[in-house]
Amino acid sequence: MKNHSQLPIVFIAAILASCGGETPPALPGEPAEAAQERGPNNGIMLRDGDFAVELAIVETGVPPEYRAWITNAGEPVAPNSVDLEVRLIRLGDVVDQIGFNPQGDYLRGDTVIYEPHSFTVSVDATMGGSTHSWGYDSFEGRTRISAEMAEAFGIETAVAGPAVLEETATIYGRIVPNTERVREVRARFDGAIRSVDVALGETVAAGQNLATVESNESLNVYMIAAPIGGVITERIANAGEQTAGRPLFTIMDTSSVWAELAVFPGDRSRIRVGADVEIMPATGGESIMGTISYINVTAAANQAINARVVLDNSDGSWPPGTYVTADVKVGEYEVPLAVRREGLQSFRDFTVVYAQIGDQYEVRMLDLGRRAGDWAEVLGGLEPGTRYVTTNSYVLKADIEKAGAAHDH
Repeated sequence: MKNHSQLPIVFIAAILASCGGETPPALPGEPAEAAQERGPNNGIMLRDGDFAVELAIVETGVPPEYRAWITNAGEPVAPNSVDLEVRLIRLGDVVDQIGFNPQGDYLRGDTVIYEPHSFTVSVDATMGGSTHSWGYDSFEGRTRISAEMAEAFGIETAVAGPAVLEETATIYGRIVPNTERVREVRARFDGAIRSVDVALGETVAAGQNLATVESNESLNVYMIAAPIGGVITERIANAGEQTAGRPLFTIMDTSSVWAELAVFPGDRSRIRVGADVEIMPATGGESIMGTISYINVTAAANQAINARVVLDNSDGSWPPGTYVTADVKVGEYEVPLAVRREGLQSFRDFTVVYAQIGDQYEVRMLDLGRRAGDWAEVLGGLEPGTRYVTTNSYVLKADIEKAGAAHDH
């Protein structure tokens, strides 16, 4: 699938706008915000002849709640003379029923209005045997995108549910030779080097002839063979020289290397032999998985201790000397509800995901707990089993911001 993550947001917004019908104004019955009359308490004015209800959500100093002020022919009406009921129809046909009780000069709703404040509002007010009814849409953080457009933009979804969170510690180090795969080669008997048959940097096979030596004692000529296959990393031998008991060649088999990682005091108690670890080049690139096989018992001058990971380097992609970053698994725990972190977006002062119901998408304000790896624990704001957007959720954010969605009641 084509990667859409690099598409500019302005370009996305332009495409969505050109398609039409994707944003909340296309939803049936939604009034233009500017056309809604506002009352003295900044609520929405609902009028039926002389009878009027000013309905507002109040959330300053209290959890969000509805309050209503009643007038008739412009004069205040005693709150206890009116029966008021509000129904909120949310996306997915979830209905919140709000009753009201008199308090001072207004009617106070008996239910907290949870986020998002996005719903169709149905209002019924009864006074003196007459019932007055209104309905209007009050949407925020909601948009509509067709299935075809969602597919074109690579929008992917998942169902929120339990997950296993893996906690990791990030440490740093470098690739070094696997000393178990390094050999110094000496002559069995001191003598004169007759010939040298390999060059520095040459790859040799196990058993391949490296040099020919004439023994000083027996004057017999014998060959020095490579004990392992690998690369000649040192050659201190030339024809006509004496072997003199010194190393003549060093052979390094780089098909296996070590990642030596510096574990500082703050992480020592969390990192154990056998822990899974993901290693990445410090400059970026493909990662490789391994396990910690050894932890040194002494600290270096910088107070770090070395942890070692043995890596398969048969393809030569981890040359010794490479600096690396390592994520070491230090904990694992299951949570009853989590979402993928790639789906998280900001909306007002909230961290949200976008719930999908049919071809409509709407914010869900999250109360988050622990975050680890690809997952974030959800403590509130999202029902288990909700389908939400994981990949390319920024497309929805761009569309909603383009529409100028506001928190206004």
